[in-house]
Amino acid sequence: MTTSPEELLAGTRRALLHRIAVAQAEGRAPSLVAAVVRGGRSVWHGARTSVDGHGPDENVQYRIGSITKTFTAVLVLRLRDEGVLDLGDPLEKHLPGTGAGEATIAELLAHTGGLAAESPAPWWERTPGSLRPELSDVLGEQPLLHPVGRRFHYSNPGYTLLGALVEEVRGAPWEEVLRREVLEPLGLHRTSSQPQAPHAGGWAVHPWADAMLPEPVEDLGRMAPAGQLWSTTGDLARFAAFLAKGDDRVLSAESVREMRTPAAPAEAADVMDGATYGLGLQIQRRNGRLLVGHSGSLPGFLANLSISVADDVAAVVLANCTSGPLLSVVGADLVRIVAEAEPRIPEPWRPLPEVDRAVLELAGQWYWGTHAFALRVTADGLVSLGPLSGNGRSSRFRANGDGTWTGLEGYYAGELLRPVRRPDGTLSHFDLGSFVFTRQPYDEEAPVPGGVDPEGWRGIR
Repeated sequence: MTTSPEELLAGTRRALLHRIAVAQAEGRAPSLVAAVVRGGRSVWHGARTSVDGHGPDENVQYRIGSITKTFTAVLVLRLRDEGVLDLGDPLEKHLPGTGAGEATIAELLAHTGGLAAESPAPWWERTPGSLRPELSDVLGEQPLLHPVGRRFHYSNPGYTLLGALVEEVRGAPWEEVLRREVLEPLGLHRTSSQPQAPHAGGWAVHPWADAMLPEPVEDLGRMAPAGQLWSTTGDLARFAAFLAKGDDRVLSAESVREMRTPAAPAEAADVMDGATYGLGLQIQRRNGRLLVGHSGSLPGFLANLSISVADDVAAVVLANCTSGPLLSVVGADLVRIVAEAEPRIPEPWRPLPEVDRAVLELAGQWYWGTHAFALRVTADGLVSLGPLSGNGRSSRFRANGDGTWTGLEGYYAGELLRPVRRPDGTLSHFDLGSFVFTRQPYDEEAPVPGGVDPEGWRGIR
């Protein structure tokens, strides 16, 4: 992927280079490579290395660890979109006999299936996958540590089960399905389950000395869907653009938006940190902005993918060391640098091509009791409802084609907004999940639950 140096300002490019230089030096990484995506394509690439005269480019492979899980989640969402399965289905329905089949597919995607974080000893990341040839070897005798669906508990075996589910339904190996259905359509030709030259070697850096030790490279076998992949900043930049916008050849914009939506109950510490999990994607609040993506690590490698959909900026950071630089922080900083130095320029405002008078009649100020709200008609064909001032319940609503609208988020997600008309056809009020919204507070002409005092509004007597 060729990057034009003019696409970001010189000061922005220097700030990006400075950030990864500090990360590589202070984190003592043998090499660190990064890319920034804006407007759906790579606009900057940078690298720092301990080898004089050599800098990895956007085509050098690094192991990406658990970013693999996001790829596996895409495969599962494809099955759902095809109608082959439902995310609410218990695993047992499609992959019987695992001993963990009461967990639903959605719960496995969101790490709420109650499964252990790791497979039984020895440590699966530093031993051959051939030691765990069957799912029972991955899950162990007691695969469930928590009640299903009750808490978020990150689980590598959970994604092994999802990979096995893909294989069972598709009748082909996980890697083959991934290449055919995701990698090839998106043009990710440098993403693979085995390293392909040029690729970085993985190193352990001594914690108390500037010395290194090569890490072994293991084939994870059954655990591959949880962390096997190798990739490049170039390929992950393309993948980031897909996760932000969707691609109908792989997953629609609506389905990738679903992946980016919180799906797991957060632990108390996670609430404080502003972190949660979607369907194969980590979600966190950093520097005052919402980031989605995933981190990854395997012995010898660290990886991070961070996307700010609101800013239309994403960052990829890869390093070849077991520990060292905090790549999730570096990725968030790269996004922040671009978003703050070169904020997104909005599209020009344009009027709607046509206006439905019945919809336009809904627009304006409404009252739920004494709470003032505004309902607006938006350019995307939706309507939005929110408080006139301060914080409060708000949502966008999608038209159902019969005059009613369904809430898309927040308190009103899934709730029905139903306009109610008088016998002469004029708009009286609307009902939103049994709440009556009127043009005036406690409008006497509307059916306000509990009625309106016949003496009306008054002062202190």
